[in-house]
Amino acid sequence: MTDFAGKSVLVTGGAGVIGSTTARAYLTGGAKVLLADIDAGALQAVAEDLATLGPVDAITGDLGDAATALKAVETAATSFGGLDIIFNNAGISGQTAPVHQLEIDDWDAIVRTNLRSMFCVLKYGAAHMVDAGRGGAIVNMGSSMAGWDVLAGGAGYVSTKHAVVGLTKAAALDLAPLGIRVNAVCPGVIETALGVPGLRSGEQDGKSAVQHFAQRIPSGRIGQPEDVAEVVLFLSSPAARHINGAAWLIDGGQTLQSFSNGPESGAY
Repeated sequence: MTDFAGKSVLVTGGAGVIGSTTARAYLTGGAKVLLADIDAGALQAVAEDLATLGPVDAITGDLGDAATALKAVETAATSFGGLDIIFNNAGISGQTAPVHQLEIDDWDAIVRTNLRSMFCVLKYGAAHMVDAGRGGAIVNMGSSMAGWDVLAGGAGYVSTKHAVVGLTKAAALDLAPLGIRVNAVCPGVIETALGVPGLRSGEQDGKSAVQHFAQRIPSGRIGQPEDVAEVVLFLSSPAARHINGAAWLIDGGQTLQSFSNGPESGAY
């Protein structure tokens, strides 16, 4: 476990499985963590659970709103004496539909959560890091497998995830001279409600859905939230000091093969 003692971390999408798992790992490593999420009830429960591990604060709101994103950055800096690391994780799968049938409002909702909120947090977080003059690390929740494969009916989701990789590279180039690294993690199918439709709906065959996805992965296992968290921690640690502008696939080798997928495949 990397030592994050004294580090201040902002985790967006903190009430979700990957966000909370990563926050737990940071706390275990000695960090102080601010969780941000739009789901107030879930966020409070996660914050209370994690508070036994170390300093935790939480802020509720829509990070696609610039003022809310700025408030999250300022809260982390005020509560914990600065901001060293951001895990820019908030995201949704949104509505799936053929591109000619996808409603504009559904498109806008996906873009607001998956891209606009990420830009707002990155913009204000990076500005704070620059002003503080002590560098930092930002890890974006990147393209997932949608940056390599195409999800049928996923015009909104796929577009935003491709865009996040571009945003990551552009930001990395801008911020590198200022001592701030920006990378992205790109998970394949992870055992969460977002990744596995059967789990999302609470269906009895959730276990069968997990096995179905596992059979499509060369390593023979479905990804776990910890698989993502460990890469996020690595990319935000001094051990990754020479990694910048990268998009790391975490998919068990699934993108090494071609297969047909349809709307039933879920959001990767």
